[in-house]
Amino acid sequence: MSKQPPSAPPQLAELRQEIDRLDEEMHALLIRRGEIIDRLIAVKQTQEVGSAFRPAREADMMRRLAERHRGILPLDTVESIWRVIIATFTYVQAPFSVHVDLAAGDAAMRDSARFHFGFTVPLVPHFSATAAVDAVTKSKGDLALVAATGGRADWWTALERPDAPRIIARLPFIERADHPAALPVFVVSRVAADAMVTEVEVWSVRVAGWNAEIARALSPLAEFAAVPDATLEGAALLISTTPARGEGGLDRVVAALVGAGASVRSTTLVGSHATRYTARARGPADDRPIRR
Repeated sequence: MSKQPPSAPPQLAELRQEIDRLDEEMHALLIRRGEIIDRLIAVKQTQEVGSAFRPAREADMMRRLAERHRGILPLDTVESIWRVIIATFTYVQAPFSVHVDLAAGDAAMRDSARFHFGFTVPLVPHFSATAAVDAVTKSKGDLALVAATGGRADWWTALERPDAPRIIARLPFIERADHPAALPVFVVSRVAADAMVTEVEVWSVRVAGWNAEIARALSPLAEFAAVPDATLEGAALLISTTPARGEGGLDRVVAALVGAGASVRSTTLVGSHATRYTARARGPADDRPIRR
């Protein structure tokens, strides 16, 4: 029996027509999403600024996105597309600005802001974390992006007041070695208590007697930033802990500080955020993300 010749590959024109159909479908879905957002605004019967931020829902959406992703399209691209969609539709519901601290570097911070919020949301530059946080404090619903690696100012102490905004997220949420917006940043804003995600707690801790040995004792328990505090001859610390996992927790942190010789003067919860999702670098045979 003679072998049947292989089927002819689809014509280039047919493939392009299929792409055009998919593009139209995606555009139509975005329009439908906008119509639902319009109905959502009507249901809320309000345009209250800041009411649309939902950090817990966003974290859940991004986790599900990473879990289901496959194929040749880079996860970074998909993440950025969804981030811009979320940010833009949030802006449509309740207009806001993003205040960015450029002290850590103009290019890296702008990359983070544009990757996560796009170009529709207004970007307001500042030249210190303190100025960016102060601008958000005076607003009703703006965001501030500040470097999570610390700096020269203890900007987080301004969040200790009961009426102050809080740290609501840590970006990038999906982490990988070659992430195009890799600068670690905290997002500071005002959101409803039931919209927060509390997998990681962020504490402002003031200590006396800070030194390198104390820092080494704290390192295995929590991520932290430290700024010298001349008043206490110590430091102002910003400490991230994960009490739900038992990998630190404030009690263990305080015990480690005291055990290493520090005197803890105050502890104040200044925010919380989701546990980050780590994606493995993808190769030709492996495009599956992993959880951390």
